[in-house]
Amino acid sequence: MPAQEGHTPPIVSFLAGGIAGGVEATLTYPFEFAKTRVQLRNQSGASASKNPFLVVSQVFRNEGVRALYKGCSTLVVGSIAKDGVRFLSFDAIKKAFADPETGAMSPVRNLLAGMCTGVVASTFAVTPTERIKTALIDDARHAKRFQSSFHAVKVIYQEYGLTGMYHGYAGTTLKQAGATAFRMGTYNVLKDFERSRQIEQTTATNFANGAVAGIVTTYATQPFDTIKTRSQSAKGASTMDAFRSILADDGVRALWRGTTMRLGRTVFSGGILFAVYEQIAAILNPVFK
Repeated sequence: MPAQEGHTPPIVSFLAGGIAGGVEATLTYPFEFAKTRVQLRNQSGASASKNPFLVVSQVFRNEGVRALYKGCSTLVVGSIAKDGVRFLSFDAIKKAFADPETGAMSPVRNLLAGMCTGVVASTFAVTPTERIKTALIDDARHAKRFQSSFHAVKVIYQEYGLTGMYHGYAGTTLKQAGATAFRMGTYNVLKDFERSRQIEQTTATNFANGAVAGIVTTYATQPFDTIKTRSQSAKGASTMDAFRSILADDGVRALWRGTTMRLGRTVFSGGILFAVYEQIAAILNPVFK
């Protein structure tokens, strides 16, 4: 939970986080789609187009606007679960990391709490939904075997078993641990700084803080995101195989492929996520207190 006055009930953290995650995922999905396409390989083994804007224009021209939202429903469901779990667990984990005497959270404690929260979110929500979303986007380029999200789950389970849903778990967990640490940590540090200087917490302030947190998060965790995407393609791959294929394609720089589109998404998503969370929490708090 972002640092707020008073105590926020766990149910409020879960509901507000889930609603905020669903809104954020829906509004920013085209950025996620383009970023994922850029990070995937073509069947020939060559890398996909490096220009995310060219990817969007080609998909729009050849496949129509609906194709830009391929896998969106899976991401939205995953984001509702992920952010509900993220805000709820961050609340609980913060208490364990808080200073036992003052209850204060230093920047390092905020980062550690966020890191632990990311591991929880990856295990219970993010990895399976990211696997399906990425497989759907990859499959739509070539084989077109998957008829829907549910069909993709069925096929992957039949071919790989339950472990097939956790392809890319290591990369996803590293990304989530880092992303949640930097996103939640940066947001709370900024908010504590503003409070100490009596800066009013408005929707605009919440959005700006979330956007800054999104920028920090993107550059710090992009290599993990690229590895995760390669691991979770339609065929699937181990984390090390994905890492080696990325280096073989274009070297170390390829680890930051898709940064432009992910940055576009995380700046807006960070602002939307925290602004919506604060507003929903303010509405629900009186109901559940």
